Amino acid sequence: MTATEERAVGARVERPRGMVVIGRRLALPMSRAALLVGVGIVLALVAAAVATLTMGRLGVPLGELPTALTGGAEGKSLFVLDRLRGPRLVVAIAAGAALGLSGALFQSVTRNPLGSPDVIGLSGGAGAGAAVVALKMPDVPVSLGALVGAAAAITLVYFSTGTGFRDPGRLIVAGIGVAAIALALTQYVVYAVERERATALTAYVNGSLAARSWEDARDIGLALLVLLPLTLALSRRLEIGEMGDEIAAALGAEPKRTRTQAVLLSVLLSAAAISVAGPIAFIALTAPQIARRLTGGSGAHLLLSALMGSLLLVLADLAAQQLPMDDMPVGIYTMAIGGIYLGYLLTREWRKGRL
Repeated sequence: MTATEERAVGARVERPRGMVVIGRRLALPMSRAALLVGVGIVLALVAAAVATLTMGRLGVPLGELPTALTGGAEGKSLFVLDRLRGPRLVVAIAAGAALGLSGALFQSVTRNPLGSPDVIGLSGGAGAGAAVVALKMPDVPVSLGALVGAAAAITLVYFSTGTGFRDPGRLIVAGIGVAAIALALTQYVVYAVERERATALTAYVNGSLAARSWEDARDIGLALLVLLPLTLALSRRLEIGEMGDEIAAALGAEPKRTRTQAVLLSVLLSAAAISVAGPIAFIALTAPQIARRLTGGSGAHLLLSALMGSLLLVLADLAAQQLPMDDMPVGIYTMAIGGIYLGYLLTREWRKGRL
């Protein structure tokens, strides 16, 4: 046994630093920095949620909000909470959490800080599926077309790599090709359909939370209820995997199997968000990065990424509702957030002399 393997095997009995281990498979980050950042994100999310429900001409007056939330809503307040903004807020929180988790998983297993499920064609496939349904099958829900398109894109990527989801490099290259084809198909359909339907389709393929219902909130909530525990069960193996495949294999983390499971969960989480909100860009990319930079540590930061994804999407949707731009799709604002963040990264790397 080499010295590296001896140290790895010896580390098997040690509890990971800054982690709380639950059983043999679940380890969650609980460092002081992570806890403080988590509390801060939750407080900011609560403030953004209150602003969403109270701001604007149709908002519930702040003084009436506690009574309305505890079952005393009536009239305009009941309409706002039950039909207009309540379901939309819940969907934004849940879809943002799903996208944040999806991005954290994908970036961890590919070891690429700029990776996200969007890169492997998921969003492009969803947009193409929605576009084809809108053009050829107007009686079929657009969200169903998006799910079928996303599934078709991921299936194509899976088989075209020759190694499934095990090789991150091949996965990204294949995904870029599939995404380009899907984008071309989407643009053709938008050009081909009549103007009124094209406007509605464009709003969907950019990601939108307008006119969400409690059924949408239920669907994304059930998806998170199933997928979140499975994701957290991978957290310890993801932490070990960041030390390299050799050490991960020595510790029993099964790096290839872990990568496949993580990418599959990432795809399912992203598809769940797409099914209720459309292909919203950049949340999966930026949320894990911001969470990691706020804590100053390494690792996937799954829970913090989920919370940050919720916060970013709620803030973007608040802007979509309140800015005087006729309820522009929330995906436009998340693209702006992503562009600003990428600009910040570029400037930061340039100042450090890395570019």
